[in-house]
Amino acid sequence: MHQHAKPAHKVLSLAILFIAGFACIEGLGAWWSGSLTLLGDAGHMASDSVALGISAFAAWFALKPPSEKHSYGFGRAEVIAAWISSLLMLIISIAIIIEALKRFQHPAEVKGMPVIIIGALGLCVNLGVAWMLSRSEKSLNVRAALLHVMSDALGSIAALISGLVIYYFGWLTVDPLLSLVIALLIMFSSIQLLRETLSVLMEGVPAHINMKEVSKKMLEVHGVSAVHDLHIWTLSSGMVVLSAHVDIDQLEHWNHILGQLSITLRNNFHIEHVTLQPEPSLQILKYQPKSELKKHEHKSH
Repeated sequence: MHQHAKPAHKVLSLAILFIAGFACIEGLGAWWSGSLTLLGDAGHMASDSVALGISAFAAWFALKPPSEKHSYGFGRAEVIAAWISSLLMLIISIAIIIEALKRFQHPAEVKGMPVIIIGALGLCVNLGVAWMLSRSEKSLNVRAALLHVMSDALGSIAALISGLVIYYFGWLTVDPLLSLVIALLIMFSSIQLLRETLSVLMEGVPAHINMKEVSKKMLEVHGVSAVHDLHIWTLSSGMVVLSAHVDIDQLEHWNHILGQLSITLRNNFHIEHVTLQPEPSLQILKYQPKSELKKHEHKSH
């Protein structure tokens, strides 16, 4: 995990320079042309530079090795950053929707040609940054950053279309209309990523894993009679953790059974980090004298 986070940190840092620089240019263009679409895209890019800064810091912070107080390391910093970034995008999209609704009632004059030029340049910048991010680590953190950049690319397309329509047809309503459509799309994507990151932070079962299927596969391993106290959660991006109590027929065969369970979980569910506690089967305990029961209890603990 740490080996892949380093290139992500470098890519995110480079992306900040492009996004923040063009946000300033687009903001000036929006002020000059009077375009809400450009203003919204400039706001997106400004928030993206902040979000990417958070993401880059989190990717760097996740490289820190485990310590006595943080035995799992700092990988979850990336998930927290993804949650903050998604929340920021949701707030921005709501602000754009409110402004767009105002523009429907009171249309503003917009200069078409500057919007066309800046929209085309913005699209090139955003697609270039998106390409860089797509070649990096596919973590929740990078996905959140990619969401920001792709939303800006949509904003640039909307600005380009808006500029063309206004320049050739003079229809000013297209500016708030396209802003509203893009804001709604961004809102939908932000909510999806917010739900996913919140599930990780609340230690929910990963969406792609079915606990009943996991338990069923574990029971198929020879020597396993029952599985209980099963817990599955995501520690950080790409790292799923499982813990469980396993009832087995013969405690002396535990090493072999543990190896088979680890292979089963890795091959079927891509779960690498496993903590399993062996316990004697209830059938064994039922037919053994009290002296033997105490021995088994001592071993299981």
